[in-house]
Amino acid sequence: MNLSLSDLTPPLRWTSPGQIAPIVEEPKLPEAWWQAIPLDRACAMAGTQAVADRLAELAVACWGHLMLGDILPLLRFSDPVEAERTPESLGKDMVQKLFGAVFERLLEPVPEAVQSPSPSPSPAKPDRPLPELIDELFGAMDDRQRAIARDRLYATQRVTLDELAQRFSVTRERIRQIERDLRESVEGWLGRPEASALVTHVSWLRGRLGSAVPADDLQTTVPWHGAELRALGIPAWRFVRTLLTGYEQADDWLVAGGADELREKTRQLFADGPHPLGAAVSMVTQLGVREDVAERWILAVPQLRVLGQHVVPWPRSINEKAEAVLAVAGAPLTPEEIQERIGEDYSLVGIRNQLTADERFRRVDRNKYGLTGWGGDEYLGIREMIAREIERAGGEASVSTIVANLTSRYEVSESSVRAYSGGPGFERTQRGWIRVAGTAPGGEAEPYQPRRDVSETRRSFRSRDGRWWHRVDVNAEHLRGSGSPLPTGFAAYLGMAPGGQLTASAPSGDVVISWHNQPTMGSIRNVLSEYKANEGDHVFLTVSDGGELLTRHLPAAPVGMPPVNRALYLFGYTAPVSSEIEGLRLIGARIGLPDTATREEILGRLRERGDRDILGFLGG
Repeated sequence: MNLSLSDLTPPLRWTSPGQIAPIVEEPKLPEAWWQAIPLDRACAMAGTQAVADRLAELAVACWGHLMLGDILPLLRFSDPVEAERTPESLGKDMVQKLFGAVFERLLEPVPEAVQSPSPSPSPAKPDRPLPELIDELFGAMDDRQRAIARDRLYATQRVTLDELAQRFSVTRERIRQIERDLRESVEGWLGRPEASALVTHVSWLRGRLGSAVPADDLQTTVPWHGAELRALGIPAWRFVRTLLTGYEQADDWLVAGGADELREKTRQLFADGPHPLGAAVSMVTQLGVREDVAERWILAVPQLRVLGQHVVPWPRSINEKAEAVLAVAGAPLTPEEIQERIGEDYSLVGIRNQLTADERFRRVDRNKYGLTGWGGDEYLGIREMIAREIERAGGEASVSTIVANLTSRYEVSESSVRAYSGGPGFERTQRGWIRVAGTAPGGEAEPYQPRRDVSETRRSFRSRDGRWWHRVDVNAEHLRGSGSPLPTGFAAYLGMAPGGQLTASAPSGDVVISWHNQPTMGSIRNVLSEYKANEGDHVFLTVSDGGELLTRHLPAAPVGMPPVNRALYLFGYTAPVSSEIEGLRLIGARIGLPDTATREEILGRLRERGDRDILGFLGG
């Protein structure tokens, strides 16, 4: 025998030597013995069972997901049932026993030929064309057998048993029996000496294909695969494909073992984040995928993507996709750049909302976002950053210094910084510098006062117990999980101030409200899901003194509701009213006006607040 273990075990040819050596090295054998010396010599030096033990240990450690017949193809002929099992399912001891039996049988001495009255068939010549060999097999069959082979066993689109039964005027059960006998006949022929060259070719082919390969590659692996089998009128590769037992065709790929399992193993390689494409290809080859098709395999695996010459996890969440884009870029990007690199149907508004609401992202300039893990100062808006510069300077600072610091670090103009410095929120000190208005000389801040009280804030309404609620008009972005802005007046009512954060607890999961450039509420998709809310519905929400998110859901108003009732519906009031006067009284109370408020005063407050939808129903 002049075959090494690598010649008999295809995975040894595509597995990294660095993985093989620590497991298979044997003191009694030379370095890289599995490909350096014939198997019979290795077994003579170390023992057949020792060689089988090393191979079994390697199979369990590195090829646990492959079928045993793909690891040692000879096992498909000696034990076809066990050949369909995996090392993971059998365990090392059983795998060693099976491998050892194959090696012992392979190394048995060949007895001298026994004289027989009838000559035994001579083995095919090694250089005989394999298509000719296959044609000889099917050429000896009758028309029915060849038709079943061509139109069912080796067809890309199989005809039914009934069609063949009608064609040959027999029962469908007779066609089924012929098909079964035909399969057994081909399997028996493969075990005979004349088919040894084809069996050797299939063994070589498994090593050439690896654990995953585009299905089209089978047709071009060797020239004769494209040749026509004259007896059947089909290309030879269609017959060869049926001999590759253990390979599953999935989405135009041939995959050894389970396609889903190999995809999951591939995804797990990149679970910790982006990897350069070159390194990613090397990682995937450790799973048995050939290097020349590894990148194509990565692209074929759901939830993986090649981005900027990096392989990145690509889940469904827009947040995680934006995180992957920034991680690959390694530098802050604008929402427009992130949207372009994601390249999917996500609105720019939705991306901005997620970048603002998710703690993984940090706004680092007027229109740029980076990853929080990168560190650095957060861009809070010009007014807030002026206040931060004043705080760093000890409570007061010169406008020139503030201008120089901010324009050197951010994309803001000097005129904008000077305009904000002289506007509301700041006041001059005795030496001409500025400080935050309402602070003591030492810089201690007074409670934040919004420009608009909650009673003057759009879509904010007071209930009977005095608690203020905010109405969210449900849209597609809310349902997709995007965050959304909150009015400043309502956020201040909740006790928040610029730079702060509030976590409201809910049975369906916490909702984070943060205030950077503006107050922003994180995703409420779980809340909407519990209510089975649809686009056009309304959700009223507030936060209790104990930090609990309180919510109430109203479906979209029914068609034909009277205008006054429709206006009250937007306040969350669903009971009928007897007159417009009663409705206006209720509305006035909900926006913080006394019972004595006139119709014009109520409409005026709604106009100031910006509640144009409600005004429309009141004729205002």
